Amino acid sequence: MELLEKLHWRYAAKAMNGKKVPQEKIDAILEAISLAPTSSGLQPFEIFVITNQEKKEKIKAISYNQSVVTDCSHLLVFAAWDTYTKNRINKMFDLANSVRGFTNEGWENYRQMLLKGYPPRDPEVNFNHAAKQAYIAFSLAIAAAAFEEVDATPMEGFDAIALDKILELKEKGLRSCVMLPLGYRDVANDWLVHLKKVRKSKDELITEIE
Repeated sequence: MELLEKLHWRYAAKAMNGKKVPQEKIDAILEAISLAPTSSGLQPFEIFVITNQEKKEKIKAISYNQSVVTDCSHLLVFAAWDTYTKNRINKMFDLANSVRGFTNEGWENYRQMLLKGYPPRDPEVNFNHAAKQAYIAFSLAIAAAAFEEVDATPMEGFDAIALDKILELKEKGLRSCVMLPLGYRDVANDWLVHLKKVRKSKDELITEIE
């Protein structure tokens, strides 16, 4: 129930007050991101945590001048792999074997299946698949922020190509897909803060098939 109460509390803050979020809360949110489930356990994305104000100003300029970009405490950028490669797949499978301390025939057969299926695909197909995995972690970050009573503003409203240039993501084999400013709501200047949360009825949203 506590989590649900926090999810009712949260909303997409439209203005933040510049107050710094304690590092332990940021660490908890980042840990939730790292624990997110991903297809085949590949974690095909990276997170950029931006506190540099000059960098945030540049990002604000390519994000429709949304004030939360510069007034937040920490700006998270989720960047997905631009494609799947044999090296990237092997690295994660090797890591799993190392952490678990053994190899498994079924697991190794599964590795070979991915190696044959993923790298030859169109890079755009692979990026879209990787971006979906990033969104799973993104959702957990929102929930974790709410649990910590930290405001978070999901953002797709930015020029992704320009952001990739600012963060030099192309050179890293990454492409930005979504941002999450973290901070504290500016109650006096946020038009959304006192409005009721609007959601579909459960009957419209959920279909039970027995």
